[in-house]
Amino acid sequence: MATTVEAIYKGDLRTDATHLQSGTRITMDAPTDNHGKGESFSPTDLVATALAGCMVTIMGISAASYGFSLEGTQMEVTKIMAENPRRIAEIRIEFTFPTNYDEKTKRLLRACADACPVGHSLHPDLKQTILFHFPGE
Repeated sequence: MATTVEAIYKGDLRTDATHLQSGTRITMDAPTDNHGKGESFSPTDLVATALAGCMVTIMGISAASYGFSLEGTQMEVTKIMAENPRRIAEIRIEFTFPTNYDEKTKRLLRACADACPVGHSLHPDLKQTILFHFPGE
């Protein structure tokens, strides 16, 4: 099995990671509420963002298969932390779609979000609040 990411701790609560297949680099920084500078995504920010990205990717695969577009779909991701132990308690994602699709397509989009492998990989105690907004609703 090939390595996916190589990362190095740079000190001062900062980590640089490189995606080996693409060469894309990201920097993670501890959040200000946990001794960091908050100058980049925190690891928990990336978890929440990965959930939204996974959901919209699965939706995009279905959209391509069924011949409609999701281009312009926006996502607002909110991560809510808990203490003792410190963890993500809830991820709230609001999808705002540029098109008011028919009911069958709306059901398909919701099913795609439910099928996201990231969502299925998260602990069941982590609350996932997923909202869908369509024009005119």
